[in-house]
Amino acid sequence: MTGHPAFIAAAFLLPLALVISYYDVRYRRIPNPFVLATLLTGLTLNVFVGGLSGALASLGGCALAFGLMFVLHVFGAMGAGDVKLFAAIGSVLGASLVVPTFFVVVLVGGALGLVTMLRAGAARATLHNTLMLILGLLPGWKMPRLAVPADRRKTIPYGVAITFGSLISLLIFRP
Repeated sequence: MTGHPAFIAAAFLLPLALVISYYDVRYRRIPNPFVLATLLTGLTLNVFVGGLSGALASLGGCALAFGLMFVLHVFGAMGAGDVKLFAAIGSVLGASLVVPTFFVVVLVGGALGLVTMLRAGAARATLHNTLMLILGLLPGWKMPRLAVPADRRKTIPYGVAITFGSLISLLIFRP
């Protein structure tokens, strides 16, 4: 996605980032109408710019983004709304930008998580849970299923990381 299409995608993603951030921070929910509008906008933009190949890139981006986030959801690290949001953003970015965007989103989420952890005074518990997750990846160890904390101060509104990480990625990786 180069030139004008990248500018149009960024112009769409910026207000989306602000609205999603508000809803995710305030209510810890990402409304489905915003996700659906993002999906349809991504598909429309890519069809308009690239025809059939644009449609395939958009659908491929949606599927790849869904798959990457769904793996995190299975381990309890991501909510279903976050999975749907990243899939919809994948339709805007196209398949070629999903993987680099995923890494940027993870980095932004990590920074947000670090701030959240320090602000909530939960460094010890968070580091212990992180160690258990890493050990769970090793052969012979069981992957823990971590419960979502009841205290919202100890959770991350990941929609913020997804939307702003996607904007950062679009600015960095567009050719």
